[in-house]
Amino acid sequence: MTATSHSRGAVLALLATIVIWAYSWVVMKQVLQHAGPFDFAAIRYVLGALVLFGALLVMRQPLRPPPLLPTLMIGLCQTTAFQGLGQWALVSGGAGRVALLAYTMPFWAVLLAWVILHERLTPRRWLGLGLAAVGLVCIIEPWHGLGNTTSTLLAIGAGAAWAMGTVLSKRVFLRHAPTPLNLTAWQMLFGALMLVVIALFVPQRSIEWNWQFIGGLAYSVVMASSIAWGLWLVVLQRLPTAVASLASLGVPIMSVLLAWMILHEQPSAMEWLGIGFVLLGLVAVSGLRLRKA
Repeated sequence: MTATSHSRGAVLALLATIVIWAYSWVVMKQVLQHAGPFDFAAIRYVLGALVLFGALLVMRQPLRPPPLLPTLMIGLCQTTAFQGLGQWALVSGGAGRVALLAYTMPFWAVLLAWVILHERLTPRRWLGLGLAAVGLVCIIEPWHGLGNTTSTLLAIGAGAAWAMGTVLSKRVFLRHAPTPLNLTAWQMLFGALMLVVIALFVPQRSIEWNWQFIGGLAYSVVMASSIAWGLWLVVLQRLPTAVASLASLGVPIMSVLLAWMILHEQPSAMEWLGIGFVLLGLVAVSGLRLRKA
């Protein structure tokens, strides 16, 4: 009974994490009506870092930072570039489309791990990369001209930056073995401080400190950056890695659906086809099995 209840609780935590992270893309799009992309990202991640350092104190984990240069590089990729480019992409791009392109991260991570960590590219991973490439072409639809190319490239760049941060994090874990919470807190702090610098020097619209902005900020900090992160730890602890990897599939799917329902961003037939190819590629790259062994 205990094992069953733990498993059921972990599945519920996984579903809640998917919904929270997916809806956060809708929230980020809506917040842009009241603030510039870099102002919002900077405030969100400064507050998010403070929350994580508070968690370190509560859990009595060491506050000593991991090796500074690798941690700084992770922060610049995983927080500054990923969040900055992603938020910037939302200025002109739809929430569902940007989320989907940003969540191509596993494809870039496979390629970067091949180059940096010398991890072998299996035939299954090559298949996943090929399916993803077809899917991206369908989503971008280059035969229709430039269109929303800026947003598309920014979103893909966000996914690639996230992938670089992931690969660099793996190397730090292998060499220095910091706790996940400690590394996450410090890289987020470094990345957030760089976002502050960018926000100070890049011209943007003034922040409208109304309830819509405050509510979106609260959701992003408390729900997406804190509660969902805690739920994700429960998922990783109680469920197999392959099952937990379903989150990388569920978030972009749910983001597209929520953006369709809330923001009326209806994907075209070609975009739906591209989404299908990208998801098949994610299944192949992640190594998930569609049938029980």
